[in-house]
Amino acid sequence: MSDQTPPQTLAGEAAAALLQRFGLPSIDLALVLGSGWSGASEGLGEPIGECPLDELPGFAKPVVAGHGGALKLIRTPNGRAAALFTGRTHFYEGRGVAAVVHGVRTAAAAGAKAVVLTNGCGGLHAEWAPGTPVLIRDHINLTGATPLEGATFIDLTEAYSPRLRALAHDVDPTLAEGVYVQFRGPQYETPAEVRMAQVLGGDLVGMSTTLETIAAREAGLEVLGISLVTNPGAGISPTPLEHAEVIAAGAAAEPRLRGLLAGLLERL
Repeated sequence: MSDQTPPQTLAGEAAAALLQRFGLPSIDLALVLGSGWSGASEGLGEPIGECPLDELPGFAKPVVAGHGGALKLIRTPNGRAAALFTGRTHFYEGRGVAAVVHGVRTAAAAGAKAVVLTNGCGGLHAEWAPGTPVLIRDHINLTGATPLEGATFIDLTEAYSPRLRALAHDVDPTLAEGVYVQFRGPQYETPAEVRMAQVLGGDLVGMSTTLETIAAREAGLEVLGISLVTNPGAGISPTPLEHAEVIAAGAAAEPRLRGLLAGLLERL
């Protein structure tokens, strides 16, 4: 992320480069595919084109295993242009909040009206086995950061769109909902921190999504958040946590995740 160009300006430049590259007047929606989700993006619509993310202004190559590094443009079954970001910048990378939310700001500047934010996370309920997708109904941001500057007051009462969650339930009525708690990372949470998240009302713990949601709401985007439970939280799991679990859970859940995303894109 440039230290000289204001974040909103850089997002506009990235959006213009995106639209020019793919010959589109605008896009309609965007998906940010987190850990374990990239493989589920195959075959979701008619391909328009793709490029490495870092070829667009303000983007860098993803540094986390399990993330892709491409921006894919597809035409959904109902004719909408969708941008699929197969990777994201995490807050713990130290590149600043503006870099973390650059993708959603770029999507909004390119004309998107809705964004689907996905992640891999730790589950705080034993009944949510690895590979279980859970809708985010609310979040708790424990990063101590925000993408907003100055007196920018954004209502987050319905940060995660009830309308979009209802569409997701149409696709899969068995989907549970929960409160996502974002820690700074990159270390996994301690058992005591997991218990704290439970006391605060959390159901899921992870290292992404909440800052993007805040920026998306500032930009006027409807937000649908979906977590893939990749492992039980620390203290719930009988074994030490490893990132390899995240990748394996995503691979095992790929058919279900693809079906969920395909059903959503038929309705969005």
